[in-house]
This record gives sequence, structure tokens and C-alpha cells, in this order.
Amino acid sequence: MRTGSEGVRAFLAFDVEDEKVLERIVRAQRELMPTGAHLKLVKPENIHVTMRFLGTIDSRMVELISKFLDEMKFQEFEIELKGLGAFPRPTSPRVIWIGVGRGNEELTKVFNEMEPRLNSIGIRSDIRPFHAHVTIARVKGGERGRLIEVMRKWADYEFGVISGKYFRLRQSVLTSKGPVYSTVHEAEAVRS
Repeated sequence: MRTGSEGVRAFLAFDVEDEKVLERIVRAQRELMPTGAHLKLVKPENIHVTMRFLGTIDSRMVELISKFLDEMKFQEFEIELKGLGAFPRPTSPRVIWIGVGRGNEELTKVFNEMEPRLNSIGIRSDIRPFHAHVTIARVKGGERGRLIEVMRKWADYEFGVISGKYFRLRQSVLTSKGPVYSTVHEAEAVRS
């Protein structure tokens, strides 16, 4: 982990590590590519359920966040990844994501426990409501008509189920070849 005066660009997430689920996601990404839209795909090793982007935080905040992650008590749960959608809306896609079916309630519970703790150390609440998702591509321009058609085809597709076992504080280092993520701290679900 790089810390120093420049801080750490960080986020909180549950990683998608199941190989079969990742293969299905890559298949969807491949189908989106030849649509005429200019897309920046998320690399398979960087795919995760976004819980909270933190921005740049200093080493003191890294320690505080790591401490409260260790204090959080959550049971391992299943996260069902299902259907393609987009922000700000499917008919005007800028960010293409996979939604969460089963497990959304547990993710929201984790978020609701985490958010006041982040606020207490000076991290402001996001103005947008929490929406559990897995970002798989960003739309940089180009023709979107065919892209929207392909997204509709995948709107109800079941990508599979992953484990909500490890809640991670991740560092994102921006490079010319895209972001490189590393785990700064990991909290494991408690056993029932």
C-alpha cells in the first residue's frame, strides 16, 4: 500500500472472484464491444460489487476504516448477480452495470452500518442513494442504439452467485493501462 502525503485513492467492495461468474461477465462484455459504442471495459481482475468510493484518503483514515471494518459483524451471504442496466438510465448509458438480486438486502444492511462510521471520520455521504451493482464498462461515446439493444438482451440474464464473505478496503492506482487495484484491508464474515 502506498501512503504518504498524496494519500490513497480508495473504495470499499466485495470482489467477484468466482471464475464461472467472471467468464459469463466477460462473455457479456465481448457482446457489447462490437455495437458501435466506444467502451472502456473493466478488467476481470478488477470486477467487484461497489459499496462505496472513498476518494483520496490519508493513512490515518486508512487505519480508522480498517479498524471499523474489523468491528463490523456480518454473516456470510450470497450475492446473486443478475441483469444488465446502466447509469444514469438504460436509454442513456454512461456506466454499464450488473444488478444484484438476492443479497441486496444484506448489502444494504452492510452499507447502512458502514455509512455513519464513514461520516464520523469526515467522509461525506454520497448524494446518490445506495445501489448495489457491479460496473463492467464505461461508455465513452459512439453509437448507442445497438448497445441499448444488446443490453436489453442481457436485462434478465443470471450471471451467477458469489460469496459476500470478504469485505475489502481497496486501493486504486491509476496507470496509463487502466487502474490497478490492491487490497489494503480485509474483513471476514463472522461464522454463524
